[in-house]
Amino acid sequence: MENNDEHNIQWRESSFKAIIPFIVFILFYFGFSLWTRDFSKVPMTVAFIISSVAALILNHKEKLNKKIELFALGMGNKDIMIMCLIFILAGAFTASAKAVGGVEAAVMIAQHFIPAQFMVLGLFIVSALISLAIGTSCGTIAAIIPIAITISEAFGINPSFVLGATVGGAMFGDNMSLISDTKIAASRTQNVEIRDEMLANLRIITIPAILCIILYCLPVFSSSNENVFQTVLTIDSYIKVSPYILLLFLGISGVNVMFLLFFGSVLNIIIGLCYKIFDIFEAFSYVGDGTVSMATTLIVAMLAGGLLLLVRYNGGVTYIIKETGRWIKNKRTCEIGLCFLVGIINLFTANNTVAIITSGSIAKELSKKYGVDSVRSASLLDTTSCIVQGLIPYGAQILIATSLATSIGASSFTILKGMFYPALMAFGLLFSVLRTKND
Repeated sequence: MENNDEHNIQWRESSFKAIIPFIVFILFYFGFSLWTRDFSKVPMTVAFIISSVAALILNHKEKLNKKIELFALGMGNKDIMIMCLIFILAGAFTASAKAVGGVEAAVMIAQHFIPAQFMVLGLFIVSALISLAIGTSCGTIAAIIPIAITISEAFGINPSFVLGATVGGAMFGDNMSLISDTKIAASRTQNVEIRDEMLANLRIITIPAILCIILYCLPVFSSSNENVFQTVLTIDSYIKVSPYILLLFLGISGVNVMFLLFFGSVLNIIIGLCYKIFDIFEAFSYVGDGTVSMATTLIVAMLAGGLLLLVRYNGGVTYIIKETGRWIKNKRTCEIGLCFLVGIINLFTANNTVAIITSGSIAKELSKKYGVDSVRSASLLDTTSCIVQGLIPYGAQILIATSLATSIGASSFTILKGMFYPALMAFGLLFSVLRTKND
């Protein structure tokens, strides 16, 4: 292809046919998942490959070589590559921190300071803080659910409350963490700083988070059992969580997130070497494994980039903007449209990161057309996807929690009954959008 820059591409006219790959993606992934009643049966990468093939088949008048080159250009888009680099560094940081024992230290510190009568509230806060630090709700849930089950049995608390509080807290952290996949994807697709997007999220979720904390303080969630988990804290525990704390505060201060993740990984390695937890070669292995663990996310991001550029080239993005323009008339209705767009994709894919990556370029175009600030659009994508992900019973977070809680017979709906945060966050988002003033 002669043009190697997106700015030099001659985009085609608006066409419904161009969005067929999106339809193929939804029908293939969601259809097979419903048929098998298991959303893990169809790998997300396979769904994107199938839909990408559909995109390459369309527009048969165009040479296949040109379409492949366009696809490759989309895969190598600057924002996609920056996003992938952040994912790689986030994987390295998370793996090195886990190897040092940062997660266990954070749990011990939280258990030490939380009174027994506020165990449900404590689980929400602990889960939120750990998810905020490590940037993954799934990893947090996997670490905390076994503790939540033990607390439920030891203190006689309804399993629905302890499990719901744990998963809800993890969703809070996932939405606010500087190194979460959703935040990285939302900020990069809209070309904004992660710090700015996080602060925008804070304005939406502050009141819902406070209301959730108040709810979990009610007597119905308290325990009369005064037995506490005896934990002995040493300076070592605080040292092991220091990279998380440093990452949070420096990130809020505006330090480049890629530098922070690299520096945090180096700090984790130094701590591990000083405490003789591992040698230098084992440290390299942990970091390597951490970067490789992000492979699926990287592949999905690149395939999505290629697919979206082909859809855009064939007039699909223009078609979507044109059709939504029939009812999007101003800034407020545009914000509603952005929430609906990412929400419906998340509903069908059960993956909030994929939903953001898939809808990101369309959201960027709509925001530009109707005057929605880029930071605001990134925040809406991030928050909406986390809300939907927290409310669907077939989402990864709920499925992980139920698989770990089989010993007490917990189901997805058992957890949803005690998980108030996503629903409260939905009301916070609705209130925020309705308050938007049209220019």
